[in-house]
Amino acid sequence: MNNTDFYDLIYTVPLSELRERYPVAQDFFENLNIPPLDESQPLPDALMDVDAQWLDEFGITRQEIADQLASFLGTMTESEPARSIGCLTIIGGTDKNGAPEDITLDILPGSVVSIVGPTGSGKSRLLADIECLAQGDTPTARRVLIDGAAVPEDERFTLEGKLVAQLSQNMNFVMDLSVMEFLEMHARSRSIETDETVLRECFECANSLAGESFGSDTKVTQLSGGQSRALMIADCAFISQSPIVLIDEIENAGVDRRAAVAILAKREKIVLISTHDPLLALGADRRIVIKNGGIFRVIETSPREREAAAEFERIDRQLSDARAKLRSGERLE
Repeated sequence: MNNTDFYDLIYTVPLSELRERYPVAQDFFENLNIPPLDESQPLPDALMDVDAQWLDEFGITRQEIADQLASFLGTMTESEPARSIGCLTIIGGTDKNGAPEDITLDILPGSVVSIVGPTGSGKSRLLADIECLAQGDTPTARRVLIDGAAVPEDERFTLEGKLVAQLSQNMNFVMDLSVMEFLEMHARSRSIETDETVLRECFECANSLAGESFGSDTKVTQLSGGQSRALMIADCAFISQSPIVLIDEIENAGVDRRAAVAILAKREKIVLISTHDPLLALGADRRIVIKNGGIFRVIETSPREREAAAEFERIDRQLSDARAKLRSGERLE
């Protein structure tokens, strides 16, 4: 349906029926903080009872509310197709001194690539280049191709159906919703056919990754940093349609980092992780080494390195057990 069709519905269908047909309309009313309306009338008629002072305070007219709702429903009910790509290609640019990177790197779905290097070397810059699907228009002059071609400008910067999802080091929620309400709203806003079973799986996945469990009725604003990251990682795996996931230093998030990466890879996502963690670096298929702002080297993880990673993991489990005992007040004897 287009905006004109929704405009006709808004003027002819009782508000209760409109909400029933399109539950996402509730988000619109909540965001505008519209006072309670007579549900038995179409929206324009119900708005006649809204105090003019309220309209003046928010600088909006009754007509504009109806127009904005029609536009909102037109955008939110456009079905977002499941995005799939065959290959992500990074074509090298230059380092901080202008020296060419001289590299073309192809990454396939289900692959995990770690990005390593000293603090300030340019790891986050590489993630930013991928996030914006750079076309030689960033400080590094790198190019990022999807299935061998540049992504058109109108697709690079659209908010709908984004190819890339990025999890930053710091995440803050501003909506006073419960965890389950947040997941339901995200699924509705993406027009994804997501049943209760999928939402429950997403919630349980988030809890399995978090250091401390939380309830489905917990407010997202009450989640710790680690719990927030766990929720968004699960959201990326089960609800988000973005086939490329970028993660910046997940080791600082207080989540089961290796399990998180494995879950995303299993869902056929292309996963790139900026990390200082040897377990994550060696657990990836390849690692990109950043030096002086440029891609210095790409290294395939060797069998010997995987053996070393297994030993590191054993030590890491011992440290995790020690941390858990200390947090619960036990002695390490």
